Amino acid sequence: MKKSLVMVASGLLASALVAGCGGGGASQSGGPSGSAAPGAATLTVSAAASLTDVFNQLGKTFESQNPGSTVRFNYGGSSDLAQQIVNGAPADVFAAANTSTMATVSKAGLVSGDPSVFVTNVLQIAVAPGDLKGIHTFADLTKPDLKVVVCAPQVPCGSAATQVEKATGVTLKPVSQEVDVRSALSKVSTGDADAALVYVTDVKSSKGKVEGVDFPEAAKAPNQYPIAVLKNAPNADLAAKFVALVRGADGQQVLKNAGFGTP
Repeated sequence: MKKSLVMVASGLLASALVAGCGGGGASQSGGPSGSAAPGAATLTVSAAASLTDVFNQLGKTFESQNPGSTVRFNYGGSSDLAQQIVNGAPADVFAAANTSTMATVSKAGLVSGDPSVFVTNVLQIAVAPGDLKGIHTFADLTKPDLKVVVCAPQVPCGSAATQVEKATGVTLKPVSQEVDVRSALSKVSTGDADAALVYVTDVKSSKGKVEGVDFPEAAKAPNQYPIAVLKNAPNADLAAKFVALVRGADGQQVLKNAGFGTP
């Protein structure tokens, strides 16, 4: 028994020595398993909720073009995101759904350079497939039996809805005011509302879960989307590259395919 234990112990020691001698290869090829690659960095992008699908796609493109980088997105209502940045939330890039929310960050001295408008968007009425409620115009949203949802007035999609109301003299009585456009969209797709004022791009992104009803008054309140590198960006170089991708030919094509308009 003692002899057997000695032999097992000797074998384990020999295995450990062999493993120790062969361990140098891993460090030469980028360090131990699980460690970050040389030059790795995380880029944080705060972006309007309506940009979710296209920015997720562009994020993958960016990571493939910049090996070792990771893009982390923070989506939400532009007004909330702007306030987060002003309050000190770390971010490298801010992409808003209108110029006034970007101005909030600019006036606080937190934008590097001048923000640039990279796309436009307009409102559309989202309804259930088949439009069973017969909603054909903006004024139809005032029908007493309808459950209509809009964005909160401080959110870009809500601000645009308010502009349309003022321009048309039509006053809506929504059952709720949502924190961002995707929340408004989900109310219709889940059947909790009959209609919602969202962007044309949001309806398109639903892939048939809702239908869109165009109305000419939407042209009275177009949204311009500005993007900017933030002054205290932890990864300013990567931030500039991401903005360049969004504004470049490849980024613009992805945005166009999603239904966004050109500046």
